[in-house]
Amino acid sequence: MRLTVWIAAAVFLIDQISKYLVVEVLDLAHYGAIDVLPPWLNFRMAWNQGVNFGLMAGEDQLTRWGLVVLSLVISGWVWVWVSRSGRQSPRMLAAAGLLIGGALGNVIDRVIYGAVADFLNMSLPFWENPFSFNVADIAIFFGAIGLVMFSGEDKAKSTPKPDKAKARR
Repeated sequence: MRLTVWIAAAVFLIDQISKYLVVEVLDLAHYGAIDVLPPWLNFRMAWNQGVNFGLMAGEDQLTRWGLVVLSLVISGWVWVWVSRSGRQSPRMLAAAGLLIGGALGNVIDRVIYGAVADFLNMSLPFWENPFSFNVADIAIFFGAIGLVMFSGEDKAKSTPKPDKAKARR
């Protein structure tokens, strides 16, 4: 589980440092948008009070604190599930670290700002993406996919294959 802790801590720190730089140093909230490598990469400030794509957004405190509690419960559940799953593959541990670190990064935003600071925007020359996201969102996305893909990985490797010689008898 050490790998999970290290990856979660790294994701959390990278997420929080990037948000600090964008919100406080670049003052993106004031400027609203900065074209970095248009249209491929842009900074577009968005305060997300909901989950992905602004779903479940609401300005009431119930939504804010409900999402804080939900994120903490899911992070705790993932930690317990992975730690009790027996032999874990390094990829499963890494995926858990990505998800937990990202979730905790967004929890801090909700507690401090009342919303998640989203600022990354990627578009194409023929399509402008209206949504922004952050480092934590990327980590949560890949962590969730990784847990689905790698959760049974070590068990599959440890399952003995039937001996062909014994099967013929």
